[in-house]
Amino acid sequence: MNREQYTPGPANAQVRKDGEKWTLILVRELRHSPEKVWEALTDPAHLREWAPFEVDGSMGAVGTVKLTWVGTATTMETRVTRAEAPKVLEYNDTRWELEPMNGGTRLTLWASIDRRFISMGAAGWHIAFDTLDYFLSGNPIGRIAGGEAMKFEGWQRLNAEYAQQFGIQAPNWPPKGAPKS
Repeated sequence: MNREQYTPGPANAQVRKDGEKWTLILVRELRHSPEKVWEALTDPAHLREWAPFEVDGSMGAVGTVKLTWVGTATTMETRVTRAEAPKVLEYNDTRWELEPMNGGTRLTLWASIDRRFISMGAAGWHIAFDTLDYFLSGNPIGRIAGGEAMKFEGWQRLNAEYAQQFGIQAPNWPPKGAPKS
């Protein structure tokens, strides 16, 4: 598999609604052990292969790291508040749960996202989960994140599918008046 052949599967997530802040719940069953998935969630070198952000240190222990979202120059101090290897990782408004199942892992992401951007966030995390799976399988396709992801046809389809699934109108992307690339 290479990046040109990659096509994301259909949208499949849930949201919990609380005013303007909604929580995205995305679940993926991976064929890899919880320990291997944990390393991919916490090791900076592994995160660079699939995650939509980079960190300056391990996220595998309670403490502070500097987190930078792909495509932005803004670095934010991020506090890892819970790190129970290989079961639960929490930081900011994000929680990862890892459950062993059938020789693999059920990975669940809980991420609070402003309702106006929930379909965009769901599409981005969906693609990140896919690239994580390829990376863990030893066939990395490289992360697809930030502005690059939004130009990707699969992201645009997922954004629309998630908006429909969540009962919202998909945000226009790119925004009206934005330069075409």
